[in-house]
Amino acid sequence: MTSIHPFWVAGVSTTSNEIAQVLHPADESLVARHYVPSAKHIEDAITSASSEAKSVQSTSAATRAEALMHVSRELNERLDEVAHLIVDENGKPLMWARAEALRAVATFRWAAEEVRRFSGEMQRLDTEVTTSGRMAIIRRFPYGPILGISPFNFPINLVAHKLAPAIAVGAPIIIKPAPSTPMCALLLGELLAQTDLPPGAWSILPIGNELAPLLVQDQRLPVISFTGSDKVGHAIEKQVPTKKLTLELGGNAAAVVLADWNSQQDLDWAASRIATFGNYQAGQSCVSVQRVLIHESLCAHLSEQIVKNVLSLPNGDPRDEKVVVGPLINVDAAMRVESWIEQAVAQGAKLLCGGTRDGAFIEPAVLVDVPANSHLLCNEVFGPVIVLASFATTDEAFELVNDSAFGLQAGIFTHDIQTAFRAHRELEVGGVIIGDVPSFRSDQMPYGGVKGSGSGKEGVRFAMEDFTHERVMVLSGLDL
Repeated sequence: MTSIHPFWVAGVSTTSNEIAQVLHPADESLVARHYVPSAKHIEDAITSASSEAKSVQSTSAATRAEALMHVSRELNERLDEVAHLIVDENGKPLMWARAEALRAVATFRWAAEEVRRFSGEMQRLDTEVTTSGRMAIIRRFPYGPILGISPFNFPINLVAHKLAPAIAVGAPIIIKPAPSTPMCALLLGELLAQTDLPPGAWSILPIGNELAPLLVQDQRLPVISFTGSDKVGHAIEKQVPTKKLTLELGGNAAAVVLADWNSQQDLDWAASRIATFGNYQAGQSCVSVQRVLIHESLCAHLSEQIVKNVLSLPNGDPRDEKVVVGPLINVDAAMRVESWIEQAVAQGAKLLCGGTRDGAFIEPAVLVDVPANSHLLCNEVFGPVIVLASFATTDEAFELVNDSAFGLQAGIFTHDIQTAFRAHRELEVGGVIIGDVPSFRSDQMPYGGVKGSGSGKEGVRFAMEDFTHERVMVLSGLDL
């Protein structure tokens, strides 16, 4: 491997004196090398974003929409290449990598479509005698340049969820990808460089976390969109309390199977979905199924089915077309998950299957009788682990869902429309998925949580609103 990938400062391909390696999580083999930005490159990117903000904002909707559609088309044309790049740097099984690549295609397409609709609104003000002859035009304008910090678990689509809405609203953005998975972000830089976006519209800086404060604390970047751990997200809140923050900080998602979900077809569906989406991408998803609450009338039978489904999941080489569960991002992450399982067992939990570690791989685990104070219940495990428990009443089930420091999404298996609306009303989460696991996400819908799961929303239009503020212009003396 001879090529060394450049980074992007104000849309310009750039090199440096430092080179970093990207390793494959499964076997730590070398998959890519890239140049690493220096402190000066970071300063240049910030200076350009700040000085060119008005120029970027003044670009036409047509220019922005075409740039976004160009990226969407190119990703679609290079879908197989993108999927394999995700596998290489992230270790995500190929089936999930292809799904993520397709989602990124859609994310940029949605942004292109939203640009054309992001026009504001008009409001009649002659509704009172004292305001006759007046009309308000309400439009949204960017707060200013944006810092987008993306995690390793969705190395292209979560970068897309920061880049695309920023470009759509005409706000310069600097992307700091996760140090372990920078290559998909750098590929997006390559595609954006082929568009007519002005200088300063975007930079891609694959820096180590030790340099992140240079970006986070700089007041010329008044908006931060961060996806990652709650520990880091809350630290950012404390460091820059006056900035506009969008924080997606994860969760410990619950799936609830209510008593009316009781046909064999229902139970087969629930068992399959829970097993798959508790372990897809090795559980490294903010809405991976972690807690499963089953009505006591169904618990014994459904628990047995879930374990059977988990044991049937192909676990191994992520480049294998049939593999569902691959490695965690690195050995340290796998060791942490292993230690949490061991802690729970030492506290009295029963391990029904899995839990064995081999390097960065964890055999998918299912546990019962997990103590309430265990890491596996109190925190986000971010690994292939499912905890089962039973409940007697819907009241009890919903109380258990809410008994968490997090509140991202919940899945409720029920056919009862009244219960569905009750769940929507009572559950302290950002999204309630009826008839399926909490892991469902469509990229145009609002996505984000409450409590420890963060603030603000992803989902293209909703991120565009988070990146902008309303400004009213009142026209007077009109003959309405």
